[in-house]
Amino acid sequence: MAAPHILLFPTCIVDASSPDLGRATRRVLERLGYRVTIPSGVTCCGQPAWNSGFAEEAASVAATTLDALVGEPDARVCVPAGSCATMMRVYWPELFRIAGDTDRSTAAGILAARVREFSELVTDSGPLVGRYEMRVAYHRSCHMLRELGIDQGPIDILRSLDGCEIMEWRDDLCCGFGGTFAVKEPEVSVAMADAKIDSFIASGAEELVGCDKSCLLQMESRMRRRGIDLPVRHLAQVLDEALV
Repeated sequence: MAAPHILLFPTCIVDASSPDLGRATRRVLERLGYRVTIPSGVTCCGQPAWNSGFAEEAASVAATTLDALVGEPDARVCVPAGSCATMMRVYWPELFRIAGDTDRSTAAGILAARVREFSELVTDSGPLVGRYEMRVAYHRSCHMLRELGIDQGPIDILRSLDGCEIMEWRDDLCCGFGGTFAVKEPEVSVAMADAKIDSFIASGAEELVGCDKSCLLQMESRMRRRGIDLPVRHLAQVLDEALV
């Protein structure tokens, strides 16, 4: 039987700030038995412009990525970011409809059924065998929790790794990034990040783990600014190290 085919959409923030995360995502998926390709032409999901109220501009950007993904209707699309997965699965049909692109709105609605956030694919693959001896604080990012309904899955994945201990903290509190919110309201954004970080430190965790690189960048940059040198990692990077 042929390996299930996955189209990996790395996201522009991974491409720009953490290409090692994209490589880790691919290695983990291949270790789990998927055949992974990165379609030529994928760029951005259009979320920054959409969040700022520029639907037509967002549609122009997102169209390039949509067109690159619709060519293989039997493949699922893996997105290692809850916010981008939400944009594609929840908002793309509306985005293209508002922009007056009926054909792409229909195509986006069909594609939405094939879009999976990274941890969903890991959960679908069955039991894991791995070891990760670390006290971990897992961050439930807003889009994953509130838009995609992904709550316990990533924590169950981490708990399945021998030696991994999940620490209690304010895990569902927003990190303060919120895309352009962090730029428009920097003081509030920093205060929100500090509240998360204070809870993280108090938990006794040795590492902060999440599934959204934007959230992780927000918290990591603030931690470094405060002189806190604890590791911040995406779930894919943890699994790339942990799985045997």
